[in-house]
Amino acid sequence: MRIVNIHEAKTHFSKLVDAVIHGNEILIAMAGRPVAKLGPIKKKPSRRFGVLKGKIKISKDFDAALPEELIAEFEG
Repeated sequence: MRIVNIHEAKTHFSKLVDAVIHGNEILIAMAGRPVAKLGPIKKKPSRRFGVLKGKIKISKDFDAALPEELIAEFEG
């Protein structure tokens, strides 16, 4: 991981971005202390709709009231 000061980062920003595109991470320092990190954006995995179609069954009464015995058990 490369460390550059703010002045160098401002002067060579395009080169630093190019380095990030190629997989590097850059620490930007102020007075020798790292204050920011320049790195690639991690892509989120894409969502695949319908993957579980036909694999999950929901009963028709899934939202029906619970039996009184269960309610009493949880309250007691």
